Amino acid sequence: MNFENKILSIAFITLLFGMKAAEAQTTVATKSLSGRQQGIVAIAALTAKGNQQALSTEMANGLDAGLSINEIKEILVQLSAYTGFPRTLNAINTFKAVADERKNKGISDAAGAEPLKLDSTTNRYELGKRNLEKLSGQPENGKAGYAQFVPVIEVFLKEHLFADIFSRGVLNYQDRELVTVSALTSLGGVEGQLQGHLRLSIYNGFTAEQLEQMLGIVAKLVGKPEADAGAVVLDKVLKR
Repeated sequence: MNFENKILSIAFITLLFGMKAAEAQTTVATKSLSGRQQGIVAIAALTAKGNQQALSTEMANGLDAGLSINEIKEILVQLSAYTGFPRTLNAINTFKAVADERKNKGISDAAGAEPLKLDSTTNRYELGKRNLEKLSGQPENGKAGYAQFVPVIEVFLKEHLFADIFSRGVLNYQDRELVTVSALTSLGGVEGQLQGHLRLSIYNGFTAEQLEQMLGIVAKLVGKPEADAGAVVLDKVLKR
């Protein structure tokens, strides 16, 4: 092999190893939640728990980590369906105070994308059904027991949660599932719903390591009992 060919071979090997190293770093990186995603977990968990003082701190941290103003607003809009309006309204007031204080200090936070609006002619029930099927990757197969017993609640779920809220954009499905599992873990006592949404989280791309990291954040900000109960549910999901 002449000198030039040796140089080319060395360059190729170096490039190959560099690509492999980059792939390895990417693989490792995807096992952890990003700073932005950690902000989503913290905000959802503390909104569910109602700890406004800690929530104020984590909202500021979330903005520093790359969440936009409209993304945090959208997190709170979605949480109205999972934690109720009282918790959500309190959190909105807290966020307004955080945003105003940062603005007064000269901190310029990105507004982010504006929410989308539904056409008034849209069949919201059918749209919600389609969104849920996309979220789960499965066609609707019959009605759950609660929907048979109180049919209107299933209409509310389809039209309000999965049509009105899930069609607003700003957050993607993965973000929205992270909001949901963080809030449900922090609420406690909703193991059946948490199990379903942990499955949806995995379907939408989260790894076991990332969901365990979510539980760690809940343990730190909300409490170990809530995180431990969530870990039991996650273990059941992973073993199936």
